Amino acid sequence: MKDTNNLLEMNQENNGLGKVEIAPEVIEVIAGIAASEIEGVASMRGNFAAGVVERLGKKNHGKGVKVDLTEEGIIIEVYCVMIFGVSIPTVAQKIQDNIRQALLNMTALEVNEVNIHVVGVQFETKTQDVEIDQEM
Repeated sequence: MKDTNNLLEMNQENNGLGKVEIAPEVIEVIAGIAASEIEGVASMRGNFAAGVVERLGKKNHGKGVKVDLTEEGIIIEVYCVMIFGVSIPTVAQKIQDNIRQALLNMTALEVNEVNIHVVGVQFETKTQDVEIDQEM
């Protein structure tokens, strides 16, 4: 694996067909979806521009994920909001495991670090609908 022009070149047997390169944005999307799948994650943190784009109808699956390509390997930073009442260490471990497994299955890339940053807690507010039966 080499870092060439911000692309990851995958090590493969030379079969004469060419090479496969993966952009860091692809890793961000895979990691973002994998993190969002975990029960206990309320949302992923994005920036202002991502919020505006989502309001316009386009889903940003890489939101809340930052990928660093270093000499030591791939480092993924995940910024998320947890649901109040969940065990944060347990949910964070599940996020790390799910991201590692998803990237291994889809890209065959090993990740050096998956760092979870909990940037908020969401309190669930449930509104109860009250039905009033009126008899005439």
